[in-house]
Amino acid sequence: MNNRALVPDDFAVPPDLVTPQFRLEPLGPRHNAADHAAWTSSIEHIRATPGFQDRGWPPSAGMTLEANLADLRRHANDFAQRRGFTYTVLETVGGEVIGCVYIYPSRSDDHDTDVASWVRADRAELDAPLYEAVAAWLSTDWPLGRLNYHPR
Repeated sequence: MNNRALVPDDFAVPPDLVTPQFRLEPLGPRHNAADHAAWTSSIEHIRATPGFQDRGWPPSAGMTLEANLADLRRHANDFAQRRGFTYTVLETVGGEVIGCVYIYPSRSDDHDTDVASWVRADRAELDAPLYEAVAAWLSTDWPLGRLNYHPR
């Protein structure tokens, strides 16, 4: 695990990204039930999403709500320590969890930052708009260097 901050100390991490179709906010334990329901309803869809084909996530057999909570706590801790940033994707109206965005140091020497995102199968039409909005946001508002984010 990388303990180095992904962004400089003086960088103000954006608390959200709001578009007409969805909004992003930091993923945390309070999202556990809705996050778990979102990805468990779409395992095969997520595993077929660019950037997830070779990750082995989400697990085919799912995971318990308690294991998901531990995962969300880890992501929230990474966010607090500035080692990685995970945002939940919420419907603009109603606030239902429809996806997730992960921003972490790259595992490759060819990039500085790995970015991955998914949406639920029943919101598949938002995959490309999410990719476009996040790619533009990260390229213009974040000091992340070369991004590895699989196009849609």
